[in-house]
Amino acid sequence: MDVILKQDMPNLGNADDIVTVKNGYGRNYLIPQGIAVLATTSARKMHAENQNQRAHKEEQLRENASAIMEKMEGTKITIGAKTSTKGKIFGSVNTIQIAESLKEMGFEVDRRQITIKEDAVKEVGTYTATVKLYKDIKTEIEFEVVPE
Repeated sequence: MDVILKQDMPNLGNADDIVTVKNGYGRNYLIPQGIAVLATTSARKMHAENQNQRAHKEEQLRENASAIMEKMEGTKITIGAKTSTKGKIFGSVNTIQIAESLKEMGFEVDRRQITIKEDAVKEVGTYTATVKLYKDIKTEIEFEVVPE
């Protein structure tokens, strides 16, 4: 049985993929749960048209992400944190603070798109973070933690 996935399924496929599954799995789980639809000829035609439209939108999103990446490269952020006399931070610096600093600089980035290389930033110093702007478009930014 061929089905068109509506959402990503681990070990099966990504959204909008046409996959072949066993009849029982498709009929009893995927279709009733709303995870997939039966791949009839009309559904395949609609799927092809949606793919064409989505490809055009994806190209625009990719261009926007590359333009933002070029502007963001070489950006250095300074984050103030309350520290002890030895330079240890009370708490830690997280992606929310980096996202807020980027927003002040004019970059709209969701905190979930930012990953910090180190496990936890708990001392004053310079660190790097990776910002994922689109599926495969990433840039690294440098941020410095300074005492307030």
